[in-house]
Amino acid sequence: MKTTRVGVGSGFRLEVPAWFNYGRDVVDTWAAHDPDAVALLAVGQSGERATALTIAEVSVGSNRAANAFAGLGLGPGAPVFMMLPRVPAWHLAVLGLTKLGAVPMPGTTLLTPHDIEYRLGRAEARGAIVDAESAAKVQEVAPDLDVKILVGEGEAPGPGWRRFDDLLGASSEAAPDALPTRADDPLLVYFTSGTTGFPKMVLHTHASYGIGHEITARFWQDLRPGDLHCTLSDTGWAKAAWGTIFGQWRMRATVFLWDVRGRLDLERLLRTLGRHGVTTFCAPPTVYRQLVQLDLASFAKPALRHVVAAGEPLDPETIERFRSGTGLTIHDGYGQTESVNLVANVPGMHVRPGSMGKPAPGFEVRIVDADGEPCAVGEEGNIGVRVKPERPVGLFREYWKDPEATAATVVGDWYMTGDLARRDEDGYLWFVGRADDVITSSAYRIGPFEVEAALVSHRAVAEAAVVGKPHPIRGEIVKAFVMLAAGFEPSDELARDIQAHCKRETAPYKYPREIEFVAELPKTVSGKIRRVELRERERERATTRA
Repeated sequence: MKTTRVGVGSGFRLEVPAWFNYGRDVVDTWAAHDPDAVALLAVGQSGERATALTIAEVSVGSNRAANAFAGLGLGPGAPVFMMLPRVPAWHLAVLGLTKLGAVPMPGTTLLTPHDIEYRLGRAEARGAIVDAESAAKVQEVAPDLDVKILVGEGEAPGPGWRRFDDLLGASSEAAPDALPTRADDPLLVYFTSGTTGFPKMVLHTHASYGIGHEITARFWQDLRPGDLHCTLSDTGWAKAAWGTIFGQWRMRATVFLWDVRGRLDLERLLRTLGRHGVTTFCAPPTVYRQLVQLDLASFAKPALRHVVAAGEPLDPETIERFRSGTGLTIHDGYGQTESVNLVANVPGMHVRPGSMGKPAPGFEVRIVDADGEPCAVGEEGNIGVRVKPERPVGLFREYWKDPEATAATVVGDWYMTGDLARRDEDGYLWFVGRADDVITSSAYRIGPFEVEAALVSHRAVAEAAVVGKPHPIRGEIVKAFVMLAAGFEPSDELARDIQAHCKRETAPYKYPREIEFVAELPKTVSGKIRRVELRERERERATTRA
């Protein structure tokens, strides 16, 4: 079998075979060598009762899933929408689809029927694997979908639904009779937020995630065989791929899966990590900013040895307060839905609080200008990843079905991340902000277009613009500037009604937490709204108040 060795920075090299399938080459191989190793420790909502799945059980369970899916007509290249809470069925379903060469498309459980309809239609999905609550939404917008699978308890919302547990019970545990997958074949698709249109589809290959996330797990998360790793993430976010399945099992660490629903109980979180002996932990900065409000020294954490953060910039004060309370330094890192870990503070490296670290092994990351030319030390520029002469392992293949958007990401030899940063004299990178209008709130990435579309669908709204407003805990909140239609007057009651409308029209985490009624919106000569002006206005207000 031909093997291509892909060049990397810091002397690290990843081997990429011509043919590769994560489910078979990682999961099944581990199961063959050490079948009793615990791969998944699943904990219920209370944080107390745990169920352990060995890697052999994961291997067999995903075989059963693959055979069941094949029996329903799913096969190579078939897009399948997934919308599940943090339960082991998500892992078995993802791996089952992976073994067939089908393409899972994870979505957060917060999506509305409108969101789901867009995703199913845009991807031309063949099926959906969801829980009972989400099944009702799917049934509303796609009652005739080819394959509809219900996970867990609850009534089916209509005809044609099959139960996941029944399918597994009736299927063979033998490896599925499926064609091999190339390393560059599609593995999965995530939908990402856009600034001027609906979400784009980020296509990852078996190599980019199945192999590339070794960089995430080995270096940034510092995982070793026997570690128990917990990443707090909804299964619909790429952060779940970063921290609950790919790199972790490649390193033969155990994944800790806590079925958190609703508002996170921070004291329960700390007790849960200690009770189950979690050794490595990842959470968004929002969680750490809340944790440092507690008496951290009073919670038992004998096993915890390494903690990381990603999703938004982490402020120096939170790092210091967490270190003071726990003795542990938070290692910030950076990447995107389109990548694995690109920049990180890794163990053994001096952490400069506020910096996201240095380029991860496997990537050449530079700060470049709009023409792809290197910026001077201290100069603000685009975070660029070298993709020529060879695209690095760990970077997405394309925006699926959108070649123009894909081509627009490359300038010269560089993939432009859309984020701005600066480099200091020692090579540390410091995040500045988004180059576009994407809002990052509590680690959620929110495109203004969808929120604005929801706003203007309200009968009282003539026009709207949405930006991120600085917030001490969430990083940013969604703020809307609204021009009212004739016959409506500004009021607190109307603002609340518009907010409730947005929650119905799109995922609730996207709704504007603050609405300001305005007589007009700043625009360019061509009539485009200048969100940048509104964003700067909010930053100036925040600075004045501080």
